[in-house]
Amino acid sequence: MADADTADRISARDAALLRDTVREAGALALSLFRTELKNWTKGASSPVSEADIAVNDLVERRLRAATPDYGWLSEESVDDDARLGKGLVWIVDPIDGTRAYLAGREDWCVSVALVAGSAPVLAAVFAPASDEFFFAVRGQGTTRNEVPVRATAGTDLDFSRMAGPKPLVQRLSSSPDEITLHPRIGSLALRLCRVADGSLDAAFAGGQSRDWDLAAANLIVQEANGRMTALSGDAIEYNRREVVHGVLVAAGQDRHARIVEHFRNRPLP
Repeated sequence: MADADTADRISARDAALLRDTVREAGALALSLFRTELKNWTKGASSPVSEADIAVNDLVERRLRAATPDYGWLSEESVDDDARLGKGLVWIVDPIDGTRAYLAGREDWCVSVALVAGSAPVLAAVFAPASDEFFFAVRGQGTTRNEVPVRATAGTDLDFSRMAGPKPLVQRLSSSPDEITLHPRIGSLALRLCRVADGSLDAAFAGGQSRDWDLAAANLIVQEANGRMTALSGDAIEYNRREVVHGVLVAAGQDRHARIVEHFRNRPLP
C-alpha cells in the first residue's frame, strides 16, 4: 500500500508540475508570437526558430530540475540514449506547428507528455493563441479548459469532419475525387486533440511523425473515449531507440475500429 500511496503522490505532483510548466511555456511562446524571430532549417526541411529554443529551454529547466531521475526526449534537444533506461520520460515538443507559428497562424501548440515504460500517463497540449488547454491523466479522462471532453460516437464517415493527408483519407471513399476534408491544421498534436474534443470525427498522420508529435495527443484521445493507433490497429510505443512512426489514425472507438478494418482489408501499397 505504501508503494501505491507514493505513486499517487508522485502522479499528483507531476500533474501539477506539468500543468504549471506547460502554461508558462505557452505564455512565453505567445509573447514571442508575431514578432521578428530568427529562424533556420534543420535536416531536410524542418523549420526552427529562436522561440522553439527558448520554450524548450524553459520546459527543460522546470521539468528536469523537479524530476532529475526522469528521462528526457525533445524535438529541440540532442537525444541522449540514457532515456532508454529510465522508467519515466518526459517527451516534449516545445512548439508543434512551427510553420504555422512563423506564418502568424494560430494552429500551433506546446505539447508535453510523461511516458511510463512505452505509454503516456500524463499529457498536456496548450494552444495559447486560441486559449485551449488539453489535459489528461491515465484513467482519469480528458479535459479542455478543465471541462471534460469526449470523442464523437458512431461509425459514419463524414469527410468534412476528418483531417489528414488527402491521398490517404481518399482511400476510405468510394468516390475519392468528390471528398472535401476539414481544413489543414498546422500542428499534428492539435489536429489529434480535435478528435478528443469532438471537433473532428477522425484524424490521420502520414508517416514520419515522431514521439514528440504524438505522445501527449495519444493519451488525450485515449482518455476522451477514443483510440489512436497505427493504421494496422497496433498500439504506438514511445521512448524506443527509433522515435519515427508510420501512418496513424485517431477516432472515437467504434469509428476507429471501422477505419482500421477498412485498411486491414485494403492495405496501403
